[in-house]
Amino acid sequence: MIKLVELYEIRKYSGTKEAYHLREVFVNPEHVVCLREDHKARTALTEGNLPQDLDNRQSFTKIHMNRGQNGIDITVVGSPTTIEEQLKSGKQLLRG
Repeated sequence: MIKLVELYEIRKYSGTKEAYHLREVFVNPEHVVCLREDHKARTALTEGNLPQDLDNRQSFTKIHMNRGQNGIDITVVGSPTTIEEQLKSGKQLLRG
């Protein structure tokens, strides 16, 4: 399992703006199907809608993971190249 930082959104139903937060996630590299740059997150950063502690030069990657018959997408902090290197690094944090 590889530890990454996920950017996730909390939708508000009262008509106000969405709130974005960061949290640590653990990803099994064997379940990753696709990596691609997340332009929506980059736009939100340039518009000032993401947490204040992110650098304006930061990039984001959308990871598509296999969950059997369907998949799940998460957005993580870092470029696709950086995330690929972390997934290939072979560092095993948990072994199950």
